[in-house]
Amino acid sequence: MTTPVIELRGVSRRYDDGPPALDEASLTVRPGEAVAILGPSGSGKSSLLNLIAGLDRPDAGTVTVDGVRVDQLGEAGSALYRRSKIGMVFQFFNLLDDLTVADNVALPARLAGAARGAAARRAAELLEALGIGRHARDRPGQLSGGERQRVAVARALMNRPPLLLADEPTGALDAAAGQSVSTLLTDLNAEGQTIVVVTHDLALAKACTSRTVRIADGRIAEDVRPSSVAPEAVR
Repeated sequence: MTTPVIELRGVSRRYDDGPPALDEASLTVRPGEAVAILGPSGSGKSSLLNLIAGLDRPDAGTVTVDGVRVDQLGEAGSALYRRSKIGMVFQFFNLLDDLTVADNVALPARLAGAARGAAARRAAELLEALGIGRHARDRPGQLSGGERQRVAVARALMNRPPLLLADEPTGALDAAAGQSVSTLLTDLNAEGQTIVVVTHDLALAKACTSRTVRIADGRIAEDVRPSSVAPEAVR
């Protein structure tokens, strides 16, 4: 059996004196899966994403991504982990307006120590593959929302991460642009990219993922796998 890309075991996280944001959550994601994390605001899905991304630490339990114990990393180790193991796509793009599209995409590789020429070549390949190579010298502000999200996806893939995390990737887009990004994620998964999408949008989950995990009150309430596999009972 293949080694999981993500393995959470008994993860809990509590903020202040309120109820736990996550309560003994366990989750396994294997290479090549496309998983949607669903749940209403306050359910714990953002906390789960932050723990996987190494932006937060659990109070209990373990978080392992591509063989790395993320919950044990310090600040420097977490930054290195995010550069090498995950790519992140956000709702509002988080592109740098004072850089060209190509330089935005190349930035993760440059931060990781790649030579300028090698980073530029990789960025050009990604922009062409994602259908926006003609915008390489433009600034993000000159692009449509859908095009900017494609730039964000290209940037997330720059260092060939084993895991792509997408946080409400179509939340700021109109219907047509949202459909374009949904199709892009589907195509990336078909090529073998492991993807976790955190979203409120059931239509997006159905369109670009084959497994849905629902979170309620900090617990994983349901884990629905492809139709060929029976739904996993959640205890």
